Amino acid sequence: MKTGFSAEKYIEEQSKYILERINSGGGERLYLEFGGKLVQDKHAMRVLPGFDENAKIKLLEKMKDQAEIIICVYSGDITTNKTRADFGITYDLEVLRLIDMFRKYNLEINSVVVTRYEKNSPAVDKFINKLEQRGIKTYKHFYTKGYPTDVETIVSEEGYGANPYIQVTKPLVVVTAPGGGSGKLATCLSQLYHENLRGNKVRYAKFETFPIWNLPLKHPVNVAYEAATADLKDVNMIDSFHLEAYGVKAVNYNRDLEVFPVVKRIIEKITGAEAEYKSPTDMGVNRVGFAITDDEVCREAALQEIIRRYIIAECDFKKGRIGSDVLERAKLLMDEMDLKVTDRPVVLPARQYAETKRQENDRYANVVVAALELPDGRIITGRSSRRMVAAAAVILNAVKELTGMSDELHLISPSILESIQNLKVDVLQAEKTSLNCEEVLTALTMSAATNPAAEVALSKLTCLRGCCAHCTAILSDKDEKTLKAMGIDVTSDPEYITNNLYYS
Repeated sequence: MKTGFSAEKYIEEQSKYILERINSGGGERLYLEFGGKLVQDKHAMRVLPGFDENAKIKLLEKMKDQAEIIICVYSGDITTNKTRADFGITYDLEVLRLIDMFRKYNLEINSVVVTRYEKNSPAVDKFINKLEQRGIKTYKHFYTKGYPTDVETIVSEEGYGANPYIQVTKPLVVVTAPGGGSGKLATCLSQLYHENLRGNKVRYAKFETFPIWNLPLKHPVNVAYEAATADLKDVNMIDSFHLEAYGVKAVNYNRDLEVFPVVKRIIEKITGAEAEYKSPTDMGVNRVGFAITDDEVCREAALQEIIRRYIIAECDFKKGRIGSDVLERAKLLMDEMDLKVTDRPVVLPARQYAETKRQENDRYANVVVAALELPDGRIITGRSSRRMVAAAAVILNAVKELTGMSDELHLISPSILESIQNLKVDVLQAEKTSLNCEEVLTALTMSAATNPAAEVALSKLTCLRGCCAHCTAILSDKDEKTLKAMGIDVTSDPEYITNNLYYS
């Protein structure tokens, strides 16, 4: 597990640059649109080994006396129960989780803004009521009349003027959201309009981690961003505005480039002066590219992320979560970087072991195998059985390997496993008897009270954080959630183990 990024240098460089942006230009306040994940940025952690997944919120923690946070959520995402894939929770729940996380770091939550609000939306109104009952101030912003072409209407009482002004007090206002398309930009521009009416001189800037503007267009880290946003159809491009203004190549993405002329005109209309920014790259304050310490390590990590995203897209397509166009986009990026699924180190060992067991005996026809790569590069496998699922088996085998225990040693007494299985079937009326990952880990914890070997094995579970794994069949939601909670980066072949629709 090599590192190619300095988290310490990043926080130092980034905080310094944001403060410079706040203090320059003579503005009273800076509205900073925060793109990507402000907390638990797993993608950045995977493609930039050494990146602290909570680096950005730690950065804000250093500036907590100067900052307050506005969280935006698009009303349509609440209505459709849009889900954040890496945590498996809906956007409305993600807003609550973000609030709790910000409070943990002693950051001030100003309010939640429900963007593009429409009347007669019971789910949205219920969400707003829940927030207000818990003392969270909420605002409703509406579709901006005239957007994007009629700037005269946009910057008027009918446009941004139809939105309520959000009361702020700090010099840095961070505008963030559960995901893309949540209305962060519109919220910032609406505030600029209202602040200008009040005679306040304020400014706007954007913080996007990816794509990294000072890396080459086809650098694997930037291509990995395209793979991560295949469903949004984001495409990295050279910032033509920046190239024309400064003669310097900078990387940005299509949505920012498309909207820049409109944003520039809106800002100029609001302020009555020429915009300070000549390009969308100018608007950014991202310094992540300056904290890369080993380019080769980051390149390899990013290539692995592109493969990972494609495998996940295959499974999501099988589950009916995405269309064929998203899968084709992910495959196009794989081909562009000359990658194969089997370039992920854990894929081939899992498939080969499964095939070997099938050839040994017909009773292994439906065997599922999971493979896990240990921190030192060793590959460990585990197969499904009547006792437990493959993912649970590989975890037990991995901790045995880490402790040097014999593979034949029982960390958990078969009688304990049988008792739990009987409970599932006889009492809880479960359809599946094989124990899932969480149940096996619970059994291991119980065994540790009386079994010294189990106690030692239990202490090694944290060593699996950051490891990657692969399973030859689609994992249950429960097992996938457990492995993610353990910090194991797991993928699956796009195959179901049974033909059952509900109990699959």
